[in-house]
Amino acid sequence: MRTAIFFTAALAALASLLPAPALGQANLEINTPAIAALQRSMQQRHSQLASLYNSGAVGFTRDGNVALRDAKAVPLAQRQQVNALIASENQDRAALYREIARANGHPEWENDIRATFAQRWISRAQRGWYYQNASGAWVRK
Repeated sequence: MRTAIFFTAALAALASLLPAPALGQANLEINTPAIAALQRSMQQRHSQLASLYNSGAVGFTRDGNVALRDAKAVPLAQRQQVNALIASENQDRAALYREIARANGHPEWENDIRATFAQRWISRAQRGWYYQNASGAWVRK
């Protein structure tokens, strides 16, 4: 339930952060089969990522992705699996940003949508989770 609220709130809040030209026209709650599939995939993966966020091993990047922040926080035997998890998450995030822009008929909005999501992921991160600030330094929330 908490995961669904996190993703729903992130999508709903995007409109207030988009640049002025896109603001009046973008439907950020647009739902296509591709968007719904990406959201389900990300929601299913979130429970695995949450423990990594909690440990500080993984954090939110300033460009709307997730990254391995502290490899030492992940046992060596699990690093390949964690790297694959991060790669899958980032692949879905990129596809989500692209699909929302396409579904609105404006693929050129992809970068704005990505930037908006990056801000929302960070603002909705739990206390103790890490994110990159504007200069790229890791900060603990």
